[in-house]
Amino acid sequence: MNNVVITIARQYGSGGRTIGEMLAKKLNVHYYDKELMKLASDDSGINEALFVNADEKVKSTKLFHIAKNEYHGELIPPESDDFTSTDNLFNYQAKIIRDLAKEESCVIIGRCADYVLKDYPNVLSVFIHAPKEYCLEGAARKHSMSPKELERFVTKTDKHRAEYYKYHTGREWTDARNYDLCLDSSKLGYERCVDEIISYMKVRFPEN
Repeated sequence: MNNVVITIARQYGSGGRTIGEMLAKKLNVHYYDKELMKLASDDSGINEALFVNADEKVKSTKLFHIAKNEYHGELIPPESDDFTSTDNLFNYQAKIIRDLAKEESCVIIGRCADYVLKDYPNVLSVFIHAPKEYCLEGAARKHSMSPKELERFVTKTDKHRAEYYKYHTGREWTDARNYDLCLDSSKLGYERCVDEIISYMKVRFPEN
C-alpha cells in the first residue's frame, strides 16, 4: 500500500475536526467524517438516519455496561433480525473505513478508525486533546449555551465517545497507547498540530 491513512480521535472542543480538515487540505487528500455514514448507508441499503442516530454513541442500557462487542470485521446478513442493530451499523461503517484504507490516502475522523485499521501498515493514528477550559472555549464558539449547559454538553459528548470506543474496541479512548501520536492543541495550535502530524508521517512513511 503506497497510500497513507491518518485517523484522528478528538476530545470535543479540542479542534480535532478542524485540524483534520486542515491536514487533508494540506496533503490534498479526502477528508471523511459524517460522509462515512452516507457511504455505509449506500453500501448496506440501511437508512442513513439510523447511522446518524447511532453516531459515536451507544444506548445506555444495563446490558451495555456488562456486554462489549469488540469489532472483528464481521457483518450481520440482511436476513438477520439484527441487520439494523447498532452493532451492525458500526460494522458497516468499519467496512467502509477498511475499504478506504485500501483504496486511497485520506484523513478519517473518529468512529474507532484507529482500532478498525490497527493491523494496517499504512495507518497513522492521532489523538487530539486539550485541557477542559480550552475545550469549553472551543465549544462556546459553536454553541450558544450558558457556561453550565456548555460544560454538561461537552462532558456528555466525550462520555458518549468514550463509551462508544470502549464498547466496540474493549479499550480506553484516552489511553495514549492506542495511538501513534497524541497532541495537545492548546499548546501547539491547529497549524502546528498539522505540521507535527505531517513531520511524523514523513518519518514513519519516508517512501511517500
